[in-house]
Amino acid sequence: MAYVLALDQGTTSSRAILFDEDSTIAAVAQHEFEQLYPQQGWVEHDPVEILTSQMSCAVEALGAIGARPRDIAAIGITNQRETAIVWERSTSKPIHPAIVWQDRRTAGFCRELEERGLGDIISSKTGLVLDPYFSATKVKWILDNVEGARARAERGELAFGTVDSWLIWHLTSGHRHVTDVTNASRTLLFNIVRGEWDNELLEIFSIPASMLPEVVWSSQRIGEVTTSLGLAGASIAGIAGDQQAALFGQLCWHPGEAKNTYGTGCFLLQNIGAKFIRSKHKLITTLAAGTHKRLEYALEGSIFIGGAVVQWLRDNLNLITSSAEVETLARSVASSDGVVFVPAFVGLGAPHWDPHASGMLIGLGRGTHPGHIARAALEAIAFQVADVLDAVESETGTPLGALRVDGGAAVNDLLMQFQADILGVPVVRPQVTETTALGAAYLAGLATGFWDNPDELSAKRRGDERFTPLMEAEERAARRAQWKNAVERARRWNA
Repeated sequence: MAYVLALDQGTTSSRAILFDEDSTIAAVAQHEFEQLYPQQGWVEHDPVEILTSQMSCAVEALGAIGARPRDIAAIGITNQRETAIVWERSTSKPIHPAIVWQDRRTAGFCRELEERGLGDIISSKTGLVLDPYFSATKVKWILDNVEGARARAERGELAFGTVDSWLIWHLTSGHRHVTDVTNASRTLLFNIVRGEWDNELLEIFSIPASMLPEVVWSSQRIGEVTTSLGLAGASIAGIAGDQQAALFGQLCWHPGEAKNTYGTGCFLLQNIGAKFIRSKHKLITTLAAGTHKRLEYALEGSIFIGGAVVQWLRDNLNLITSSAEVETLARSVASSDGVVFVPAFVGLGAPHWDPHASGMLIGLGRGTHPGHIARAALEAIAFQVADVLDAVESETGTPLGALRVDGGAAVNDLLMQFQADILGVPVVRPQVTETTALGAAYLAGLATGFWDNPDELSAKRRGDERFTPLMEAEERAARRAQWKNAVERARRWNA
């Protein structure tokens, strides 16, 4: 039997998922890997651990059902997007730990560029805001702070890539240094209007063009695996950054359709079609994944701390022993009882873009229990999504009829019901919530003929679950006002 293998390399774990012709999960394997915090506001990963954990997952997934590389019709890769890795071309070894998208060490440099009046120039070409979130300032930091790195880069000895590039480089024994349009669009170096690396942007960030990967479409044959990592001979045919992969996996292929992914962060994307539009409400314009080999766009609101707040309850406060326990703990109380949690651990993303905001937990009393804190943490995820959706609706002028959801935290019924309540619109959860991996699989399978056309995929969609709003409008307004007040306090704390 044939399968499409999705390599889903995330911020806190690597996964491999095998999908059959009915888009059903046949096997899955997952490994968490270490999060490194060298200083306050710094977040790093070991690139070698990313690679080994991802390959181990792939081998385990195949082994779980007795599949072999010849059973893999195609490989689709999806990844944490803005995380930057720089490595030696000659040895394929990284010269520094991966600097993760959550990392804030370059906030000062971003401020300098804004003060020089470069923010608008950068945004007009990239659709992005000038923020440490994106890859370019991370690469510049590595070149400026690793001894000899800049000189080596100028000599063409170093390569830069997001995680997809890093994986494909190793899967193809260094023969393919590529990324796709969606990942390129997250670097601050790619002109998404013209669809090419931009020399002016490279000069602004002092990054040699020789470091950059070739940019390919999200759905096309890239090459075969040539390593002996248990996948030799399999065809790599799909690449997309995790959120664009989820948008495609949610079948949001037409303008106006939107989804929210609840992962380490939360990411709300709305398809806006083939015309580039700059946001007026602090949203990002980014490239969407597709099969038409043309530039297509989406508006995006990025929330830095989503499901990561549950990990924080587990790892920092020890309120739970596993992330799955948070719903039970939150249901142990009837409400958050006035407790409000703003998890601005690494600043705030859309629609605020405030790297200096601080996390805040307020409304505590003598009667506050762990359940209240857990419930407030889940509500904080939903409140942040509501803020982004407000901005999207202000941008488009069209109220959303329903929100499609996916990701790890989307399995939490309490969170999904509160999300519907606080939005006032239905929330629709698919039967297969692993839509990030599914989107990567779709892109690869369509490129290789495993699936004939997108209509076939739509016909296979079934079993969606719908959460209908139950909260009264007056209560919704009061809760939203309380949340906005807490956010403003969090933003003023370090001002």
